[in-house]
Amino acid sequence: MFEDLKKGLYQTFILDDNYQYFIKGIQTTLIVTVFALIVGVILGVIVAIIRSAHDQQPERKKNIFLQLANAICQIYLTVIRGTPMMVQLLIMWFVVWASARATDSNMIRCAILAFGINSGAYVAEIIRSGIMSIDKGQMEAGRSVGLTYATTMRCIIIPQAFKNVLPALGNELITLLKETSVVTVIGLRDLTKGALIIQSKTYQAFVPFFAIAGIYLVMVLGLSWLMGKLERRLRQSDLR
Repeated sequence: MFEDLKKGLYQTFILDDNYQYFIKGIQTTLIVTVFALIVGVILGVIVAIIRSAHDQQPERKKNIFLQLANAICQIYLTVIRGTPMMVQLLIMWFVVWASARATDSNMIRCAILAFGINSGAYVAEIIRSGIMSIDKGQMEAGRSVGLTYATTMRCIIIPQAFKNVLPALGNELITLLKETSVVTVIGLRDLTKGALIIQSKTYQAFVPFFAIAGIYLVMVLGLSWLMGKLERRLRQSDLR
């Protein structure tokens, strides 16, 4: 058994410099995760502000444009959260990007957009819950000193909401990191695709797949540690 494991490690990492597949796969996975998170946060904040502004309006003074924007946001949330991520990625690549050449750069852009749109739906509800948890007096206080609605949201409401929902955003980041493994369905060489290539070359499944499981676990533990440290830093700032 030990000899088989030793042989598997050699074939997985040393033979033909197969370790390069893992290195390039980690780079691709992190690029897609980071930029998709940026897209998701931007989109999520916009949707959350629209929906919370609509919910906070008096029933008799509903703005027609805000109602329309809220309806569009609700359709977006329903469709994205009600369909599998893999299906959304397949539609994005084989339908929306059907005319694009099958290059790594195009597949990375497609994956970032698909995961960003998907993540934005979940981030929107996370941010909205944070905004709605802030006392209405905060908004009234900002408006009473002459601040606009946008300025009050940006300088007073959003920072407080961000602190409240930071753990949930951290969970979304970890989920997004793990979900990027499905980019193999469009041929993008991420970490999972690298392990599949090595398995097809060496006919060894045990070491490559346990290797990527360990790599994903290390990345998740690292992100969890960073998020925990950020939460502690924010709590310390609140006590000062």
